[in-house]
Amino acid sequence: MMTTLSIRQKLSAYLQVADDKKVKAMYALLEDDIKMGESVSIQQYNKEIDEALAEAEAGDFITQAEMEKQVSKW
Repeated sequence: MMTTLSIRQKLSAYLQVADDKKVKAMYALLEDDIKMGESVSIQQYNKEIDEALAEAEAGDFITQAEMEKQVSKW
């Protein structure tokens, strides 16, 4: 299982080479959660990570290929 740090590093590297359309699509997916100048507590941050990991372990995710297919329809 990848650590959060590994995921962040891979996402960061991907964002540096992804085309504009994909970057904008990824931003649109996250936009509701992005709040400039507002931070969350470490407890909330850890809770969200735990929830995300539980979803992934339960198989509640899509592959990169599936995501790219969805994004291409936008």
